[in-house]
Amino acid sequence: MSSDTSNQGPDSTAARVALWRALHLEVDAVPPVLKDDVGLKLLAPPDDWRARGDMNPQFTRPFRASIVARARFIEDLVIEQARHGVSQYVILGAGLDSFAQRRPEVASHLRVFEIDRPGPQAWKRQRLIECGFGQPDWLRFVPVDFEAGSSWHDALVEAGFDAHRPAVVVSTGVSMYLTREANAATLREVAALAPGSTLVMSFLLPLELADPEVRPGLEMAEKGARASGTPFLSFFTPQDMLRLAHDAGFGAARHVSAADLTQRYFADRTDGLRPPNHAEELLVANADRS
Repeated sequence: MSSDTSNQGPDSTAARVALWRALHLEVDAVPPVLKDDVGLKLLAPPDDWRARGDMNPQFTRPFRASIVARARFIEDLVIEQARHGVSQYVILGAGLDSFAQRRPEVASHLRVFEIDRPGPQAWKRQRLIECGFGQPDWLRFVPVDFEAGSSWHDALVEAGFDAHRPAVVVSTGVSMYLTREANAATLREVAALAPGSTLVMSFLLPLELADPEVRPGLEMAEKGARASGTPFLSFFTPQDMLRLAHDAGFGAARHVSAADLTQRYFADRTDGLRPPNHAEELLVANADRS
């Protein structure tokens, strides 16, 4: 990489997801579900990055589909909510999210808040400047030291978030690393935001429920996470997650399955690309307007 990332750059999961998005543009049939090579530009990996074991086009195919599907769904939801007057978009654990860079015609009419750990976020800000993307005023970086017990909500307000106006809040690829109570606490915090707010959260189903084609890959990921000191702590069935959302105070909640995403984004594809069933899926929850 072109910058010193020791102890500062994105974690391996964030980098892998960004490279899978770029790989989607190179190896899958057109049209792409999502056009995103921003993370690839920021990472600037060695020329042989495609030869890495975790970039194998066939092995990573269902995971790649899942990643671009959830990103496209969230992007469409943010655009839809913006049309209804929602002007704040909060990304928890933003990593190498690139909505602000890819869709400035939409993002510039919002206030976009990226919440992440201080080190990786500082690295990302520097790389955005080096790559010519810059940091417009409507894009707010909110560093939060979660390990020190810092409150993301307090930091968000300090960064200019209007607690009296609704927002779209997104958390993807995070819930499995948190305890059940920590996930419930996040749900309660978002449910307490202004009426009309929407949460999108991804969650990992118990591994034994996953499609057989992806179960070995998920089991490898679980073992790797445990070995690196960031084990998977929480798995949820859709019923579990809906119950948590209702208990947290959301007025309405729904499960968006891989089958839903397949029907929406992959039905007419010629290459058979689709996200796997019963792996990582989505919760969409809405705060009451009453």
